[in-house]
Amino acid sequence: MVDVTALGARVASSAVTPLVRRLFVRDGPGAGLVDRPVRISALVSFRGEKRTVTPKDVEKIAGELVRRALTTAGPGEEPVDAAEAAAVKDALARTLARLGEITVEDYEAVGLGPERFARELSAGVPLAPYGLGEGGTLLYERLLHTASLHILNFLTQRSTYVARRQTVQTQQLARLVQAVDVLLERLPSRSAEDAGFEERYADHIAARYGTLTIYGLDAGTREWPLDTAYLSLEATRPRAGRDVASRAVAAEQVLAGHDQVFLRGVAGSGKTTLVQWLAVTAASRVYDHGLTHLIGRVPFVLPMRRIVRPRAELPFPGDFLRAVGCPVAGEQPPGWVERVLRARRGVLLVDGIDEIAQDRRAAARRWLRELVRAFPGNLWLVTSRPSAVPEEWLAAEGFDEVDLAAMGREEIDTFVRRWHRAAGVDRAVGESLTRSVRATSELRGLATNPLMCGMLCALHRDRRGFLPQDRRSLYEAALTMLLERRDRERELPDPDGARLPYAVQVQLLQKLAWWLIRNGRVELDRDEALGIVSRSLPALSLDDTGEEDVYRALLLRSGLLREPAEGRVEFLHRTFQDYLGARLAVQEMDFDLLVNHAAADQWEDVILLALAHARPKEAAYMLRRLTGLASPRGTLLAAAGLRYAAEVEPAVRKRVEQGLAEHVPPADFRAAREVARAGGDLVLALLPGPDGVDERTAAVVVQTAVDVGSEAALQFLTRFRDHPQRDVQVVLADSWQHFDRDTYAREILAHLPQQWYVLVTSVDDLRALHALGGWKRVVVHGAYRVEDLTALLVAERLTHLELDAPHPVDGLAWLRDFPRLERLYVNAEVDVAVARQVPEGVSLQTRNLSQRP
Repeated sequence: MVDVTALGARVASSAVTPLVRRLFVRDGPGAGLVDRPVRISALVSFRGEKRTVTPKDVEKIAGELVRRALTTAGPGEEPVDAAEAAAVKDALARTLARLGEITVEDYEAVGLGPERFARELSAGVPLAPYGLGEGGTLLYERLLHTASLHILNFLTQRSTYVARRQTVQTQQLARLVQAVDVLLERLPSRSAEDAGFEERYADHIAARYGTLTIYGLDAGTREWPLDTAYLSLEATRPRAGRDVASRAVAAEQVLAGHDQVFLRGVAGSGKTTLVQWLAVTAASRVYDHGLTHLIGRVPFVLPMRRIVRPRAELPFPGDFLRAVGCPVAGEQPPGWVERVLRARRGVLLVDGIDEIAQDRRAAARRWLRELVRAFPGNLWLVTSRPSAVPEEWLAAEGFDEVDLAAMGREEIDTFVRRWHRAAGVDRAVGESLTRSVRATSELRGLATNPLMCGMLCALHRDRRGFLPQDRRSLYEAALTMLLERRDRERELPDPDGARLPYAVQVQLLQKLAWWLIRNGRVELDRDEALGIVSRSLPALSLDDTGEEDVYRALLLRSGLLREPAEGRVEFLHRTFQDYLGARLAVQEMDFDLLVNHAAADQWEDVILLALAHARPKEAAYMLRRLTGLASPRGTLLAAAGLRYAAEVEPAVRKRVEQGLAEHVPPADFRAAREVARAGGDLVLALLPGPDGVDERTAAVVVQTAVDVGSEAALQFLTRFRDHPQRDVQVVLADSWQHFDRDTYAREILAHLPQQWYVLVTSVDDLRALHALGGWKRVVVHGAYRVEDLTALLVAERLTHLELDAPHPVDGLAWLRDFPRLERLYVNAEVDVAVARQVPEGVSLQTRNLSQRP
């Protein structure tokens, strides 16, 4: 019998190439002028109005490929009979037809290579219905690989691809020339000793921060390369000229326009991931990423939990590396950090103001102020949870304040897709989860956070589609997966250290977590951890087991602890620490201790999760005490706690609701976010309007409902869709990314009397606006294709357009198709020659041009 895998390779290129060419349209006149990637589905010859090949012809092409492969076999060598050959032909034809369905662009396809491109084509074609045996399956796979190889080769020979490749190469060279200029300007004359150490330090940064921990892979955790795992999120700051709407920018671009940025984000929202990405990008010797503000700079990652030590001063620059436990700290030349900062080359990434005790934060602010004044011109990013410090906490020091936005529809879809690809899970499983998240408001609320979304992915796979609907159940299920099933499912019979039952692991981890919380710490010394374990052993019937073995088992097998430096231990994420500490607080009946710390932001999640664990009478006691506190924070915590407590007495519930009503309507937009976060759907019944409230209050009320973000909130917003005031209309137009796209477009956007700016992030967004008959003011955020804009933006409606794209804008002549366009803003640098392509009468503004040339 012939080797089936050799048959496809025996089909001569001269035979395959003409067949492949028949699948695609010919280049028309002027095709070489196309300057952007083209979707493969737009190139096939068997779809659309101008098709030259019918779907039946695709079957003939597949049949010819099978026939030619089989004719290369010698007498008696046929690997499949006639019936199976026909089935291979049918399967191959269906797979080639996928060329007209996939969303992959030509540049992306060539980058995939033949094997991965073949997998992309076959992903939507289950082979089971074709009844292929082993030989038939191998023949199908070999022929698909051969066809894919020739398809990609054909794509690279098209005139449009060649022209674009030259354009891209020209753009890359231009960016490299610009990067070299920046590098020469930024790099001072350095000694050989400084330059050599900088290279070693950059290698350390790449190795230390070049991976991300992804929860739930391998029924535990896995390190994922940062360059493939990083998901670009958005940061929001007030939009210039529009006092009630938010302007979204890519989070990694926040330092492009401001040297000093204070970034707020909730637990698990991606703050530390952003810090890692900025550090690795700044340290890399790759200069064509387009982030010129990071070229030639030296990153210093300064986690506050590491550098703030009890009864010790914060470190001076020369001690930065030693303070964070950098292994090459001892090699740094004397005065090196100071020389870097005096040359204005530093990127100082101060992570986690919220992770230090409140009584140390004033000292941290003084430390930041002194460093900024002593070493001006460096880049600073400081991160914190939202409620840790007051608004404009660093404004006097010159810091611009932004918020890390929750993941939207597109980011959630991308995250789920990447997670399942990394886990090697069938794409259909990820698509099933995406549908569940879109259909269920509770899951949608959990999935907006990368940490939670990763746990949802893991549990969805682990439980075959059954998912928890609230935070407590999600953490409980994640603990079970990480602690109880990890070793068993990976068949590890002899784990390092002692074998600990699930309940014992949980109890010990709880003790470590509660100790950290009570002491305002996020790290323990190893000796402190051993002491806690040792004191717990007698009560856990582990007298005969040494604390070293137990500690080692927790560290290596729980998946929840890690040693960030020698002799130090911490939880993998602060969220797990809060959850486990809350469990023990309830077991120990430390309810007064919890409530007494309500004013401390780092206790917020601990208190809420304790309410989730508490029995009804315990929860009622905590809620009464919280509402009795003098500060508004207690009332808002109690309101948030209603959604965590399983059962609440009616009288206590009424007391909490009355307390929440005192904060409605919120005083401003910052307060709106806090009230919405605390009250959820409960606050909707307390909000006034639309009648009887002034313009500013109406806008704040609408923003509160937007921040609630539920289906009930969307119904509430329909009451304001006809509101005549400008501020209300702007908030409504600005908020459709927070809800289901099509429902919001139908229920809200279609009814707005004035068409203020809406944000578009995908082709589906464009289609939704097109279905409404078009829109006047549009912000296109992220990568776009000119073909999509010209096809889906309605020319008779568009008057104002903003392009906020990560790629260079290298052509604007297509704007001539929009005769009513009045204003164009491009959030990028635009070449003067390109700017002159903008039609007369259109006001143009770009990063480098305040008016048309």
